[in-house]
Amino acid sequence: MSHVNIAKVYAAPYQSMLELSAKAEEAAADAGLSPLLVELVKVRASQLNGCAFCLRMHAADAVKHGETADRLAVVAAWWESQYFTAEEQAALQLAERITVISDHGHLPDRGIAPEDALTEKQIAAVTWLVVVINSWNRIAISSHYPVAP
Repeated sequence: MSHVNIAKVYAAPYQSMLELSAKAEEAAADAGLSPLLVELVKVRASQLNGCAFCLRMHAADAVKHGETADRLAVVAAWWESQYFTAEEQAALQLAERITVISDHGHLPDRGIAPEDALTEKQIAAVTWLVVVINSWNRIAISSHYPVAP
């Protein structure tokens, strides 16, 4: 596979992605989602997609918002721990459902159902965040963004 940085070849769609990303962040803030929860959602989707570039970025951003090494270490198996609030569990479950949407029928319900812990606005905001991070994951992976120590 060739290593074409699609953002450099076509800057306008990349700029539109930046704008969409900003709008999704605004929706999250409007819905009352904490910046830390926003980063956890991005980390979980990026884990599922195998996007090292976004994982490194959003894990660092989560730490800036107060995340701990313990919680980051177990976010990939959040349902097996007692680290996450009901709101976080619901958002993480929603992130998984949307990220692996083609496997929706095969994904088990884990923890708190999104509709039991999040408002309609919060569900919509998390959904937009996941749509955006999934797009960013695909941009970074297909463009082979470098991830070195």
